[in-house]
Order: sequence, then C-alpha cells, then structure tokens
Amino acid sequence: MTEYSDKTIDLHTHSTFSDGTFTPEELMHHAKKAGLSAVALTDHDTVSGIAKARPAARSLGLELVPGIELSTNYEHQEIHILGYYVDETNPAFLAKLKEFIDGRKQRNVKMIQLLKQEGFDISLNTLYEEYPDSVITRAHFARYLVEHGFVKDRKTVFSKYLGDGCRCYVPREKITPFEAIKLIQLGGGLAFFAHPVLCHMNHERLYSFTQQLKNAGLAGVEAIYSMNTPGDERNMLKLAQKLDLLISGGSDFHGGNKPHIHLGTGRGNLCISYHILEQMKSKACLTP
Repeated sequence: MTEYSDKTIDLHTHSTFSDGTFTPEELMHHAKKAGLSAVALTDHDTVSGIAKARPAARSLGLELVPGIELSTNYEHQEIHILGYYVDETNPAFLAKLKEFIDGRKQRNVKMIQLLKQEGFDISLNTLYEEYPDSVITRAHFARYLVEHGFVKDRKTVFSKYLGDGCRCYVPREKITPFEAIKLIQLGGGLAFFAHPVLCHMNHERLYSFTQQLKNAGLAGVEAIYSMNTPGDERNMLKLAQKLDLLISGGSDFHGGNKPHIHLGTGRGNLCISYHILEQMKSKACLTP
C-alpha cells in the first residue's frame, strides 16, 4: 500500500458522450493536469467515448479504466449501477446495450413533441448535429435550449420543462439494477452500486437491498463520493465491510454541467487512493 500512497484516482467521470462538457480527450488531459494517476470514464448508458479516451490517456501516461454508468429502476426509485473494466468491443454486450439505449431514444422523441407544443424549435436531428456521437440526455436538451436563446438558463429548463414531473418530462422505461449487473458482467466488467447515499434509504433497507445486489453479482459500492458527508462515508465503508464488497470512489465529474464538482477532488473533500483500484484490478483478474 505504501507504494501507492501518493497516487490518486477518480473512478466516476462523464464526457460529452453522455452529459459532461469535456470531450473524452479533454477529460484525459484535465485528469493529467489534476495530478491523477488513473481515471475511469463512466458515461451514462454508453461506452462510445472509451475509444477516444484510450489513445489520449496512453500518450499522457495516464491509466484509463473503461467504464459505464447505467440508469435503472427499483420499486419506482432510480438506482445507478457503475461498471468497471467493461469490454467496449464485446458484440453481445454492445447488442444488449443498444436495446437499452433505444429506450432512451423513444423517450427523447416524446419529449421533443412536448417541447414543440410549447413553441420550441427543436428536433432530434438538430440535437444529433449539435452533439454528434453522444447519447442524448436531458442535459443536452437543456444545453441546446439555453445556447440557442429559448430559455435563460439550465435551472429554468429543469424547473419548468424537463425536471421530474414537469410538463415536458417523460419517464423512461429502465432495466432493473439486477439486469444492469448482468449486462455489465456480460461485458466482462465489475458492477458497483453508485452513490448509495443518494438513494435515501434507511440503514435496514439499504443493507437488505445491497445484499440482494450482491446475490445478483454486485462487486462493490461507491463508498467515497463528492456528496457524502464524513458520516456517510463511514457508513458506506461499514456497509461494504459487512457485506464483503469492494469499494470505489469518484467525483461524478460533469465539467460545466456540475461546476461545483471538480475532477479528483469533488467538492474539495476527496482524495481517492490508488490502492482502491489495485483491489478492483485483483478482483477483475488484471495484472498490475
């Protein structure tokens, strides 16, 4: 462990391929500038940015962890599952992932129709032209509406139109967290429960639910996270220990879409040791 005591990492970041504002290449340069030794690219519901990030990381001497973050539903609650060391070239994995992404596209079509009824000049084609190669999310809708002068700011877009329950919001059919774990395993990856504290479950329910996830193949929990209080982090570390799960840690960096969250340090409260990644690599049967 001493060997890695001065090496820090960030295992939760997003690029322009989902709802971040840095391209995968820019993100790698930013990670290097931030002094990180390794960074995971965990875009929402897509692995398309990994091929862009990999050569940039290699040229910088930065270790890239290929990842993904899947949005799922459990008892009417959104649960996110992180995948690490997924094989972004695996045909079976990509085929299943495409089915998942197609559900997001259908939702986007419905939201476009509702926004048009509100008088906005917007289409899926214009979004694809504006944000090529991206999995289009509500963040892209908001960015487009603000940058083209239709709405004054991102906050207004979500509070008035696209936030949960607002008049242009359309819920999306999601897979279950158990299905997400199996999908990540299909891609050869390790599945982690993302930011459990944000699920706002009491201790007993969180323990029981995480036990169910472990029974389905969960490898670990994201115990170190930007929004955690010191008490939250202690509780997450205890949860992982009780269930014999690995831990991960990340900022959930989105660039300008979450300007208060900084790469590697979150809100200034993070310092994630490379030792955590070593334990994950051992579980994934990867050589150091």
